[in-house]
Amino acid sequence: MNQAPSFLNHATRHVLFTGKGGVGKTSLATATALALADSGQRVLLVSTDAASNLDEMLGIELHNTPTAVPGAPGLSVLNIDPDNAAQAYRQRVIAQMDAGASPAELATVREQLSGACTTEIASFDEFAALFSDGAQHFDHIVFDTAPTGHTLRLLSLPKAWSGFLSGNDRGASCLGPHSGLKMQEARFKAALEALSDPARTTVVLVTRADKGAMAEAARTSDELRELGLNNQRLAINGVFHASDHTDLVANAIEALEQQALADMPTSLRALPQDQVPLRAFDTVGLPALRALLSPADAIINAGMAVAEPAQPAEPLQGLDALADKLAASPHGLIMVMGKGGVGKTTVAAALALGLVQRGKSVHLSTTDPAAHLTGTLAGEVAGLRVDRIDPKVETQRYIDRIMAAKSPKLDAQEQALLLEDLQSPCTEEVAVFHAFSRTVSEARSAFVVLDTAPTGHSLLLMDATGAYHRQMTREFEGRGTSHVITPLMRLQDAAYTKIILVTLPEATPVSQASALQDDLRRAGIEPHAWVLNKSVLAAGTHDPLLAARLAGERRQMERMSAGLAKRIFTVPWLICPPIGLVELSKLVHKP
Repeated sequence: MNQAPSFLNHATRHVLFTGKGGVGKTSLATATALALADSGQRVLLVSTDAASNLDEMLGIELHNTPTAVPGAPGLSVLNIDPDNAAQAYRQRVIAQMDAGASPAELATVREQLSGACTTEIASFDEFAALFSDGAQHFDHIVFDTAPTGHTLRLLSLPKAWSGFLSGNDRGASCLGPHSGLKMQEARFKAALEALSDPARTTVVLVTRADKGAMAEAARTSDELRELGLNNQRLAINGVFHASDHTDLVANAIEALEQQALADMPTSLRALPQDQVPLRAFDTVGLPALRALLSPADAIINAGMAVAEPAQPAEPLQGLDALADKLAASPHGLIMVMGKGGVGKTTVAAALALGLVQRGKSVHLSTTDPAAHLTGTLAGEVAGLRVDRIDPKVETQRYIDRIMAAKSPKLDAQEQALLLEDLQSPCTEEVAVFHAFSRTVSEARSAFVVLDTAPTGHSLLLMDATGAYHRQMTREFEGRGTSHVITPLMRLQDAAYTKIILVTLPEATPVSQASALQDDLRRAGIEPHAWVLNKSVLAAGTHDPLLAARLAGERRQMERMSAGLAKRIFTVPWLICPPIGLVELSKLVHKP
């Protein structure tokens, strides 16, 4: 890369970076915001990811108000934290109620505002404000978004809520008094107009030179066009060129990337495109972030040259050993969790196959809106049932169930009002939680392997699980709770649930896995094991660029072994991608 990427030179007021987890959205968004600020612009960098790692990259504590970044004049950063946003939203709604409201009425509203849908609408409310009446004194607002599925949900909300509120004088019961939500209608419409205006908003689709990542970017591009976001650009991050052609690993990586680029979907090929080379350094700290989008000579001058290669790693246990340990139980729930792009789906599919190989019947499912399970397996096997928790299907099933249960007691007008209430976008969150709960309960008598959505989306699901647990505890308080078993209680039971955290051997994914582990522990859930995926150190390489990256990989492995993970299992970087039953089975083969 000999010049600045086009997405930097053509930056509009709002620039959204989106894409599959693990493709480098945060790095590119942060480097872009920093470059714009270095050019004299006033820039606000916003994270919409509940599992954001901007704090580690920039070395500052994130807040839900703009915070200046030391060493980067003109740059401020803001994190839309779901919990803080929900608390602020509740306070605004309560404040808008009539002063004569009774304690009982206030208690009812507080109960209505305790659910997961309130968290979603509150986060969206803050997001919408940045497109309408917020952050007016900034020249650019750069968004580092959550992985694709969660972001598409977020970007569809202005249209969904504007449509729901149009002509609706009641609102959604789960969001409290309608007056509070109705006051935001103008903001939602302004956000929709700004998102759809190519002069004000640019969407940068970030991908890797990888078949799966590009396929998701193409699907995202199509869905964004349906939402009216047509000003799109493509950024292919981490493109690798081997410098030692005697290195089999390096050659294989380059060949796979070049094939993926040659097979790029037509819809992506039509977009303005930039390629950002793979760097020898982790993008943590201002010097590394400034170097990311710089030409090679500028990187060397900045002191970011290639480091000394690391020594080969001692072999660690593979997924076959983990499958052996899991199969020692007669049944159970295995939840595979982690940051987007770390290989959760691959690990979940391989472990499910490993259990089948060991004589178990397995239900393999996913809560990820992007749903890559079928493409990863690419086949069927006896003893393995595969499906997904489809938000649209589950929402309609939930609506039908509620209508069937309540309609007999309602007249035609009341039925119409109930159906209108159930058409609100927040119903989806409730429906997905109910489907998740059913899947969790199946592990009482069989093995269930659950491929979860990327961290931020999964944490919202965990919030819903906790909220339901608290609600049930309140309802049965004083009446005995020995017969009440909530999904949270099953997740807290180490004999019932095994949480597998998947990470990559890089600073940011390991830090995010650690943060996720902390969040789980606060909820009384203890992870069972960590899986270190795509270890180039374990694969063996002497290519100068890859070898330089190995020093960082060894640091992360030592960090995990020093007490971060109780059990560690490793998947090496594989010359033949682990796609399809044959290749996945090799990861868990039982001799």
